[in-house]
Amino acid sequence: MTEDVTKQKHLKFKEIAAYSLGLFGFQAIIGLLNSYQAEFDASILGADIAVVGILILAAKIVSAVFDPIVGNLIDRSKSKNGKFKSMIMYSIVPLLVMTAIVFLKVPFSGLGLYVWIFATYLIWSLAMTLGDVPSQGIASVLTPNPTERTNVVSISNTFKQIGFSACVVIVPIVCLIIPNGSKVFVASGETDTPMISSEYFWTAVLTAVLGCVLFALIPMLNKERVPYVSGEKTTFKDMISALKNNKPFMLVIISYFLGFGRQMAMGIQVQAANVILGSQNLVAVLGIVTAVGSMISMALCPVLIKKMGEKKVYLLLSIYGFVVSVLSFIVGHFYFINPSNIALTVLFYLFLFLIGLQFGAVTLMPMIMTADCVDYYEYETGKRMEGAAYSILTLTIKVCLALGTALGLVFVQLSGYSDTVAQISSGAATGFDLHTKDIVFFAYTIVPGILALLSTIPMFKYDIVGEKKAKIASELAKRREKAE
Repeated sequence: MTEDVTKQKHLKFKEIAAYSLGLFGFQAIIGLLNSYQAEFDASILGADIAVVGILILAAKIVSAVFDPIVGNLIDRSKSKNGKFKSMIMYSIVPLLVMTAIVFLKVPFSGLGLYVWIFATYLIWSLAMTLGDVPSQGIASVLTPNPTERTNVVSISNTFKQIGFSACVVIVPIVCLIIPNGSKVFVASGETDTPMISSEYFWTAVLTAVLGCVLFALIPMLNKERVPYVSGEKTTFKDMISALKNNKPFMLVIISYFLGFGRQMAMGIQVQAANVILGSQNLVAVLGIVTAVGSMISMALCPVLIKKMGEKKVYLLLSIYGFVVSVLSFIVGHFYFINPSNIALTVLFYLFLFLIGLQFGAVTLMPMIMTADCVDYYEYETGKRMEGAAYSILTLTIKVCLALGTALGLVFVQLSGYSDTVAQISSGAATGFDLHTKDIVFFAYTIVPGILALLSTIPMFKYDIVGEKKAKIASELAKRREKAE
């Protein structure tokens, strides 16, 4: 009887679809800000792009204190609708409104402009946290079956990654719909009109509405199946203790921080498209090529995990990420010198695809490992602290994403990007030189590759795999059966 508890299927197709589409919608909103906010602030509002990166990072750090607050509220929730589902519903309206406000063209300048950018992004970050923590944490209670949980996390995170990259397709489409929206800045000098503000705003509105409608499917159609103590008071001291006393989870968090720039390319993708391809409207080309590799990686992860275990798959993909990133930069350098060479062109896009194959490690594995670490903590202490664990994970993800974006934008600024953009607009230049292309592509490939390699160091000691993981799942099933 007990053995069947950890092996039988619990999730229906509509629940998996709802969770996957919900994460798609939520991440589409996050991806829009991650890819386009800095460019909007620089090209439309006139802000310094490096300063914007620092402001985004500062807002993320300030808002980070809200993650454990949300986690605490989740663990103490007495809602009959479920502690995760109710919190998701609270997040939808503020997230929708603030996404549109971030892309409003305002008449501020100087210090006032930077205060506006910081304040609106901070409030948006708080709204996003309300949805982010529970939408990640609910994965741990959808099913008590670890294998089924791994599969649903893999499927949903594939949709999550597609959603995160969706803006590179949505924005060019909106360009064609909005009057004069096609007059986007082109680095070749074909036009000298920057992307108009209405295009950004209506893209934000469209993405926010669609994203929030899909996000609402999670609480509407999913069920929280793993039992927990509702309304249990959890102090911040308990949360720190949960991290301190959960060594496997601490290793996951340290590893994520060491690899903070693995997804740096997403933060500077618009600028990279301008520099490398000659137009930010062609960002879809960069995004889709890498995203295809990423989706394949996440689809293969459950198969690899079944054969090798989470730890070995993480190490394999991370080391692979370093190697392929270095090779991509070398190929890219020679492609920039001779862009008309067909062989180099094919190799360039091939390696962008190959880079994407590593992202199962950074996108999928921390989610699976955190769920396993929550089980481990319950096994050791008798307490489930999904809210605490996932608030710490989402805090880590957001801070690392902001750190990576800020570092990437610093590289962009050091490359001479802004000066060249100004020269092209005035007709003094016709494109970006090799120096600028190399520095931007270095930030796009080599830096994430080095950080991917660093992230493997803590993972050598991670041990919630194989027989130990199976033993924990089986023992917890016995306890729950006994309690019922």
